[in-house]
Amino acid sequence: MAEPAAIAIAAHPDDIEFMMAGTLCLLREAGYRIHYLNLLTGSCGSLVHKPAALRRIRRREAQRAAAVLGATYHESICDDLEIVYSVPLLRRLAAVIRDVQPTIVLTHSPQDYMEDHTNSCRLAVTAAFARGMPNFRCTPSRRPWGGETTVYHAMPHGLCDGLRKRVIPGAYVDTATVQQRKFDALACHESQHGWLKSSQGMNSYLQQMEDMAAEVGRMSRRFRFAEGWRRHSHMGFCAPDADPLRDALGRKYLVNRAYERALG
Repeated sequence: MAEPAAIAIAAHPDDIEFMMAGTLCLLREAGYRIHYLNLLTGSCGSLVHKPAALRRIRRREAQRAAAVLGATYHESICDDLEIVYSVPLLRRLAAVIRDVQPTIVLTHSPQDYMEDHTNSCRLAVTAAFARGMPNFRCTPSRRPWGGETTVYHAMPHGLCDGLRKRVIPGAYVDTATVQQRKFDALACHESQHGWLKSSQGMNSYLQQMEDMAAEVGRMSRRFRFAEGWRRHSHMGFCAPDADPLRDALGRKYLVNRAYERALG
């Protein structure tokens, strides 16, 4: 039987490393084939480089980061700020989903501070939903896949939605044992140090990632470093009780019982 697959689908090069890479590493240790896809080229993330040069720089950085994580790298499909919820982009992403056949899809929070993230989330969810629809054409053409997939939403950057309200995870993943690998993967994105400092006030993007992981760990009341996740509705994706992250990670996966009770 083939190894199960998981894919992280994010907007920009470095988004996976900030919010998803620890869980991706743990899934690899649990026997999953892991895949790495930044939908955007990172073409606008510089005050120094022109878009063409920056695309090449950030592609190389992302490829190095994927290698650090032990993930299969997938090419980006559009430039920064040009990702909209559209049929052409959906066809391209659906083709990736049908190729990878992921049991687990990790993607952005539906609530975040910028639309590159939220539009990437919407596309990932619909591409996963369309995985088995023979009448939905992909680019390039791929046969539909009828397997189950479970979609998990990461924490937003800053751990708040666009109106500054704190987002509470439905589950926590203990990333302490892979935090150094997550750090090393993020450090591959060297071009982002100056950009994030000037554009978003991050004096050290590496320290910012560590601080967010530590804060999510504090929210869990158990782990030193953690990533937070919310599970998408099962309807059209998987069985009602499907939780393959829990099944794969065991004690490193902590369900937020208060969150589950609030859902009813």
